[in-house]
Amino acid sequence: MATFYIGTSGYDYPDWRGVLYPQELPREQFLACYADQFNALELNYTYYGMPEAKHMDAMIKRSGSRLHFSVKAHRSLTHDISLSKWRDEAARFCEAMRPLQERKLLLSVLFQFPESFHYQIDERRYLDDLVRTFAGLPITIEFRHASWQQDRVYQAFRKKGLAWCITDMPALKTLPAQLPVVTAKSAYIRFHGRNAAQWYRGNATTRYDYQYSDEELSRFMPFLETICHTAQVVQVYFNNHAKGQAVVNARKMKILADKTFSGR
Repeated sequence: MATFYIGTSGYDYPDWRGVLYPQELPREQFLACYADQFNALELNYTYYGMPEAKHMDAMIKRSGSRLHFSVKAHRSLTHDISLSKWRDEAARFCEAMRPLQERKLLLSVLFQFPESFHYQIDERRYLDDLVRTFAGLPITIEFRHASWQQDRVYQAFRKKGLAWCITDMPALKTLPAQLPVVTAKSAYIRFHGRNAAQWYRGNATTRYDYQYSDEELSRFMPFLETICHTAQVVQVYFNNHAKGQAVVNARKMKILADKTFSGR
């Protein structure tokens, strides 16, 4: 039976008051409140600002060491890559992960590449160099272009112990399809919503403005069962953060997973 970690992508959202957080709760207490309900958190502020070890120490303390973390890689490693600087940026990021590693609370470092990052020779070489630089850390790769979705890539991931990020997104032509691909001990699933109309037009909020119905999540359970035949750990994160929808869906996913997999 796989171990489940279910949570949201990010947590520090004032509009989650009334959904997850009490109305008058100070923001500095959000993380402790979050840890009362979920066992994992995907940190995404680390994409916008380079984290430091002291930040991770603070996260551990504020969550009472109750949370496991997946940490999204800084944009200098995935979106704004400088061939002369990225190795220094990688070293800084790796050093920041040290407190989580030492406490065995780091589930994954998530590299989310943009849709412009295709399966081409330069991109493949860069990815190979990047993975070697992060050797020793648990790595998950999310692609936004369907060209990476092929057996050759899956086999390379399995050989290197890299986790393939399964995504639930709108069914648009160039985006990867949702397939039960497991390439490492840990399976990783991100729910981004199915807001096709806003995917390319919207901003970071409107693009993910979508709430999964209970029926949609229930229909996902056979897919999740297939993944559990291979994976030892399953991480599930909801990125549809607008209006607290990620909280609602993560809570429902916990209930469905407990019902489906309890006693196995």
